[in-house]
Amino acid sequence: MGKEINLLDTHPRTARDYDKRASEKTIEVIRTAKQFGKEFFDGDRKCGYGGYKYDGRWKSVSKRMKEHYNLPDNAAILDIGCAKGFLLHDFKELMPNCTVAGVDVSAYAIENAMQSVKPFLKAASAEKLPYPDKSFDLVISINTIHNLPIERLKKALREIERVSRCNSYITVDAWRNEQERENLFKWVLTAETMMHVDDWKKLFDEVGYSGDHWWFIAD
Repeated sequence: MGKEINLLDTHPRTARDYDKRASEKTIEVIRTAKQFGKEFFDGDRKCGYGGYKYDGRWKSVSKRMKEHYNLPDNAAILDIGCAKGFLLHDFKELMPNCTVAGVDVSAYAIENAMQSVKPFLKAASAEKLPYPDKSFDLVISINTIHNLPIERLKKALREIERVSRCNSYITVDAWRNEQERENLFKWVLTAETMMHVDDWKKLFDEVGYSGDHWWFIAD
């Protein structure tokens, strides 16, 4: 298991009204969100992002990751759960000679991806990545694999390990205390696997995930 490190600390924090989300979180809203279609990305906020548009906020994240992992300018980078490709776009701007690839289960996100990276994106699941072993210098998955039930999530972690040459970085829904657990269950719409941080670490050891990790905490 790698390091517990927050490489997203430059990313703007979103204000969250947990009680409001909980009051709006009907079975229909959850069902709609889990389709990962237009309503999830660009529909009403209660169903997901409430409009998923590029605003440059990933620039600082790509720079931080490049520096932290000492990536060469021609690095190969995979984003699992890439959505519309915003992070990969910023990697390409920062490192024009890098190779990028992205997968997402959302056909809508891929179809509406940024033109700069759209040719490099595929509709695919994290548990069966369409790439050879050790294809990438950095594999990233931010707030994605927890949308899988635990046995499929284990497969996804093993797939991340398989296609990575050396570096990987994931973030998942987690909690450290009871208040954070309550907030998380009020907020999340799509996650199938959520655990205490200590249980996540045990899982990483179980499946042999050696990359770095951080948490989405509803604090």
